[in-house]
Amino acid sequence: MKKAIVEIVDVIDTGQVYQELSHPKSGGICVFVGAVREFTQGEEVVSLEFEAYRTMALKEMEKIAMHASDQWQLNAVVVRHAVGPKEIEEPVVVVGASAPHRDACFTACRYLIDTLKERVPIWKKEFFKNKSVWVSAHP
Repeated sequence: MKKAIVEIVDVIDTGQVYQELSHPKSGGICVFVGAVREFTQGEEVVSLEFEAYRTMALKEMEKIAMHASDQWQLNAVVVRHAVGPKEIEEPVVVVGASAPHRDACFTACRYLIDTLKERVPIWKKEFFKNKSVWVSAHP
């Protein structure tokens, strides 16, 4: 594998992801970007806030990236999640995979985001007009 980029950041720059995943042996690059949406279950969202247990989160993100890389023979992987307050439409997570063929990229990208949400200790608080709620209950 060329590289695995695993980060927890304050702000996600979606423009840099293609460069990070680009590789001369890759015919496919797949990227998923998760953003703050305006409504959740019919309630208007004002903003979100993310917190992480950084040390454990980065270790788990690294494991996920390495597994995906080995499983689908990827040339590059990006797993990046934002923390702190986030506004509507702001990107909060980006995962990407680069491989010789598109099937590996699509499958790996789905694995990266689904497994991150399942295993990585990052918590999301949703702020509505009249209340706030912690949403994600990760291990």
